[in-house]
Amino acid sequence: MFGDSLSSAYGIAAQRGWVALLAERLERERPDYSVVNASISGETTAGGRARLPQALARHKPAVLILELGGNDGLRGLPVAEMHKNLQAMVGQARRAGAKVLLVGMRMPPNYGPEYEREFAAAFDTLARRDGLAYVPFLLEGIAGDFGRFQPDRIHPTAEAQPILLDNVWKGLRPLLK
Repeated sequence: MFGDSLSSAYGIAAQRGWVALLAERLERERPDYSVVNASISGETTAGGRARLPQALARHKPAVLILELGGNDGLRGLPVAEMHKNLQAMVGQARRAGAKVLLVGMRMPPNYGPEYEREFAAAFDTLARRDGLAYVPFLLEGIAGDFGRFQPDRIHPTAEAQPILLDNVWKGLRPLLK
């Protein structure tokens, strides 16, 4: 797992985050897989691109779940740069022998319709062009329901984590042998 605060259980107990719940599910259903959570709160795609080679060499994953880009969007960084960084990470992972599950993000409407469209399209285009397993929106089913978010309205509550897990599981399950 290679992501940002949404995958590092920001603001909640680590064992209640969706990645820990994924580890539990795999232990029950697919014990031949284990989970390493290499997510860092605040990570951008540029930071992830810089540190991914070391993580790949260290952990040698069969599958890389790539959930980055949200912080690029929240900072209003250029979508083209985010796309380039994500594409580079997909290439790094594939060269290391890992299958890739791309987990997309969406921006709230206050960033403007053009940025919102471009941002979502970056994930959609990358997934389609590179033939990736893909979850279009990690927060599907909870976005807009502020009762499922911590007071910052960015990070989901512990109670929302099983929904995130189910969103990711739909894309991950076909990648597991």
